[in-house]
Amino acid sequence: METMNELTIFQIQKHLESKTLTTRAIAEFFLDRIAAIDKSGPMINSIIELNPDAIEIADQLDTERRSGQIRGPLHGIPIVLKDNIDTHDQMTTTAGSLALEGSIAPRDAFLVERLRANGALILAKANLSEWANFRSKHSSSGWSSRGGQTRNPYALDRNPCGSSSGSAAAVAADFCTAAIGTETDGSIVCPAHANGVVGLKPTLGLVSRAGVIPIAHSQDSAGPMARNVADIAIILGCLTGIDPRDPATQTSEGYFHNDYTQFLNPNGLKGARLGVARNYFGADPRVDQLIENAIKIMKEQGAEIIDPASITTDGRWGKSEMEVLLTEFKADLNAYLATLSPGAPVHSLEELIKFNDSHHKQVMPFFGQDRVLAAQQKGPLTGKRYLNALARCRQLTREKGIDAVLLKHNLDALIAPTGNPAWLTDWINGDQSSGPDTSSASAVAGYPHLTVPAGYVCGLPVGLSFISSAWQEPRLIRLAYSFEQASQTRQVPQFLPTLSPKQSS
Repeated sequence: METMNELTIFQIQKHLESKTLTTRAIAEFFLDRIAAIDKSGPMINSIIELNPDAIEIADQLDTERRSGQIRGPLHGIPIVLKDNIDTHDQMTTTAGSLALEGSIAPRDAFLVERLRANGALILAKANLSEWANFRSKHSSSGWSSRGGQTRNPYALDRNPCGSSSGSAAAVAADFCTAAIGTETDGSIVCPAHANGVVGLKPTLGLVSRAGVIPIAHSQDSAGPMARNVADIAIILGCLTGIDPRDPATQTSEGYFHNDYTQFLNPNGLKGARLGVARNYFGADPRVDQLIENAIKIMKEQGAEIIDPASITTDGRWGKSEMEVLLTEFKADLNAYLATLSPGAPVHSLEELIKFNDSHHKQVMPFFGQDRVLAAQQKGPLTGKRYLNALARCRQLTREKGIDAVLLKHNLDALIAPTGNPAWLTDWINGDQSSGPDTSSASAVAGYPHLTVPAGYVCGLPVGLSFISSAWQEPRLIRLAYSFEQASQTRQVPQFLPTLSPKQSS
């Protein structure tokens, strides 16, 4: 075949079945592309570490296929993992921090076990915002002390957003078929939007977080990132399941599916009731116009649009959310670090702070660790201030937030712009995003949020968000797939050094 660029999971499987491709050939293609574009040339810098066993594993998967043994729908599919997801192999898991350099996880994360069981080839680890962007409020998204700065494939001086920045950029630049990211608040949907790919932040508890370096157990989710909705559906079904190591997965009993492709309906918008969350509009008229165009497409596909359908409590949980995140970060990260081998550089938040201080020039050349320091001062998870903040967050985002507006207008989902076009990366002043905070309500509520490319402003991607209540991933996949098939919006990045007048016109 002439090219392997931008192949979908379905296309790769057809080639593998017909023997026009092997898993080894696909792996070699991606590894060569990473060497040529990620590590040299445009230097996207999305990959923090390659799997030294990738070719050997590819050969094993090919051998299994020749003998008729197919593990699952991902058999032979190269996947990249965010570098806060544990793998018990020759790759390290560091959250981008020099404080964990050389640390080998004691076992695979549950989601990695599920990926391997379904035949995925774990190709590499992706760079990220260090500690999933919870080290400092002055951070530059996509920068880590171990991995450096990830760049946006559409314009290299633009930011990829955080913290699953490397995962999104790697998918957009075609260094893998798909990737797994994690989100506490915006870290899947924002980089997916800014890098022109599809990202799904699942309902809390749908995908196990066991073996994922945490921020906060009440909001952390892991989810798939890909170039199309169908690939998202395939991967999601391979991630779900009850895991004794993550009690939150017990709540998914009776709700999760092992096959989400059954919800890929090109006519899925017909008869759907979609509410326009106008509280997320107004930051950029060009973005607003793209979403208005998307709404027109959805109307043409038979959707009923209810406008406005705003979340009236939006923004009222901000201080409470930070109280929750800081308190849980201390408890959850201490618990995770305590499980690492005796040879790991740090085993507690206190040791992490000391490491960062003693390696200040390498670890904190541009911004500090103010959030880590604030977390260290927090009390236990039994504290009244924390419990009150958690209750307020859930009330304002669930029953008085997303659930209230869905119930009031009898909606299938809310729609809104995911964000503004990517900002210029700035290590001195940090992130400069001034767009809507569309991710927060679903993140704090623990509800699903799917973003899909909706268009471009000056050559920079803009995503369309679909948000609904708990366990409604099937509904969001159906709606987003129908929109994607009708709009055919996504464009391949050109790795421009900066935006030219032509792109800006």
